[in-house]
Amino acid sequence: MPRFEPFTGIRYATADPASPLADASLDDLVSPPYDVISPERRAQLAARHSHNAVHVDLPAADGGRSPYEVAAELFGRWQREASLARDPQPAFYTYRMESEDEAGRPRRTIGVIGALELSRPDEGQVLPHEHTTPKAKSDRLEMLRATRANLSAIWGLSPAAGLTDLLRDADVVGRWSGSDGTRHELGRIDDPERVAAIAAKVGGSPIVIADGHHRYETSLAYRDESRARGTGDAGGAELTMMFVVELVESELTVLPIHRLITGLPVGLDLMDALAPWFDVRPIEAPVDARIADRMTEEGALCLVLPGRAALLVPRPDAMRDVRDLDSSRLDAALAGLPPHELTFQHGIEHVVERVQRREAQAGVLLRPVRVPQIAEIAEGGDRMPPKSTYFHPKPSTGAVFRAFD
Repeated sequence: MPRFEPFTGIRYATADPASPLADASLDDLVSPPYDVISPERRAQLAARHSHNAVHVDLPAADGGRSPYEVAAELFGRWQREASLARDPQPAFYTYRMESEDEAGRPRRTIGVIGALELSRPDEGQVLPHEHTTPKAKSDRLEMLRATRANLSAIWGLSPAAGLTDLLRDADVVGRWSGSDGTRHELGRIDDPERVAAIAAKVGGSPIVIADGHHRYETSLAYRDESRARGTGDAGGAELTMMFVVELVESELTVLPIHRLITGLPVGLDLMDALAPWFDVRPIEAPVDARIADRMTEEGALCLVLPGRAALLVPRPDAMRDVRDLDSSRLDAALAGLPPHELTFQHGIEHVVERVQRREAQAGVLLRPVRVPQIAEIAEGGDRMPPKSTYFHPKPSTGAVFRAFD
C-alpha cells in the first residue's frame, strides 16, 4: 500500500512581523491551478501581487531567461528574503473548502496534504480513473527540474472510511477566499499520534487519482530521471505532494465536462444521426442551468444546436455493451459519425453561448459521474474516457509548497 508521510511545508510568511509579506493577505498571494488560468487571468493575478504564486507556477520568460529559470530564481529568492518560510517540523496539512452549488446548497470538502510515495499504475498503489488526452508533459517536467519542488498538490481519493474524522480540529494557519466565492482554510497537524493515525489510514488503501493525472505521470518521469542520475534513490523525488480526500459523496462535488462538436459535414442532421443510439426528444430552446435537473429526472444527455435542443435518452438495446457513463455513451454514438473534432467545455452556459455564436456546430451536455462509479472503475483497473470528471472547487496553488531537498 502507498507510503504517506508528513513533510516540512514551505508557506507564505504572512504571520511573521519581520517578513516582507507581513502586511499581505493570502487572498492576494494564492492562485488557481495553472491549467485553468487563461492568459487574461494570469495577467490579473500577476498584477495583484509581486509574490502571487502564479509567478512561480505559471512563470513568464524574462529577457534571456526561460520561464523555468525565472520560477527557480523567484522560488529561491522568496525563501532567502523570508517571504516564504519552512515550518519548524514535518506535518500533515488539512485543507478545507466550502462553497455553494448552482442551487445554493452548501458543499464542503476536507482533505489532507502529505507526501505520497510514487508508484506506477500497474503496481496497484495509485490508480488512475480516466484516460488522459495527449498533452505535452515537458512543461511540468522542466518545472520540476528547475525548482526541485512540488508547487501544487495532485488530488487523490482514499476509500479509507473515517479519514475525515481524523482531520478535524487542526491548528488553522491560513484562510482566504477564491474569486468564485469558495472559502479556503489550511490547517496543520504535527502531533505524533495523529500523524501516525493519518499515515496509517491513508496508507492502508490504494489512492485513486482525481485530478492531476498528467502531473502524476510527470512526477514518475522525474523520479526515474533522478534515480538514473544518482544511486538509484531519487530522495525527495520518490514522493509527490498529494491532497487526499475520503472517497465519499458528502466530501466531493463532481461536475460534468461537456462536449463541443465541430467539423461535421454541412447539412448533416445531428438529431437524425444520433437517433439509432438515443431516443431524441426535442425541447424548447434556449437551454439554461435548469436543464441539469431535467436531465437527471429523465436519464438523458442534452443536445444543443443553434436555435434547437433535444434530450437524448439512451436506447437500452443500442447501449447494451456500453459502460454506464454519459461520456462512454456519447463516444459510442459519435464513433459512427463522419470525421469531426471534439473539444471539452465546463459550464452549461458556456456550451450554449459557444453554440449560439457558431463557435461549435453542436454541444452535448452530460450528467456528472457518481462517486461510487469512480471507485468501481478505478478499483477494477479500468478507465473512463478522457475528461469525464471535474472536481469542484479546486484547491489553490500557494497554500503550501514542498521542496525535495
